[in-house]
Amino acid sequence: MATKLQVLGDKGEEFVRSKVDCPRCKKSGKSLRILPRNFRCADLICDFCGYLAQVKTTTLEDPNKLPKLILGAAWEPQRERMEAGIYFPLFIVVTSGKSKSTPHIYYLPADFQTAEMFVPRAPLSSKAKRAGWQGYMIDLTKAVANPVRLI
Repeated sequence: MATKLQVLGDKGEEFVRSKVDCPRCKKSGKSLRILPRNFRCADLICDFCGYLAQVKTTTLEDPNKLPKLILGAAWEPQRERMEAGIYFPLFIVVTSGKSKSTPHIYYLPADFQTAEMFVPRAPLSSKAKRAGWQGYMIDLTKAVANPVRLI
């Protein structure tokens, strides 16, 4: 059964898929497809050009504001990709949580990302269900430029 955060993330991925054309090939007709849950560091792929992107969804009282920090995912695969110089573009979906409110989509290209943006969190304690697992936070204040609002 999906957690609240997973449900929120699924909704964000679907919102981006349904509203955004591929940033690389500009193919219209909704060529973006959602990758299987737990695919490492990417959530969407363009079925035409192979473009990969990550989607992060968050809830704020005012969806017109961009958060400074966003909850990331697993640190180890992110760290490995950064060491290889691989960064995936990032779609940030901000919702107010109100049913009639339309979420906003922000976009941060890979070229605007820095290693300093990705801040490792402390590993889970030995008593946790996933003991030793380590996540990270995304600090948007350390990006080269601000994300661009698409919707």
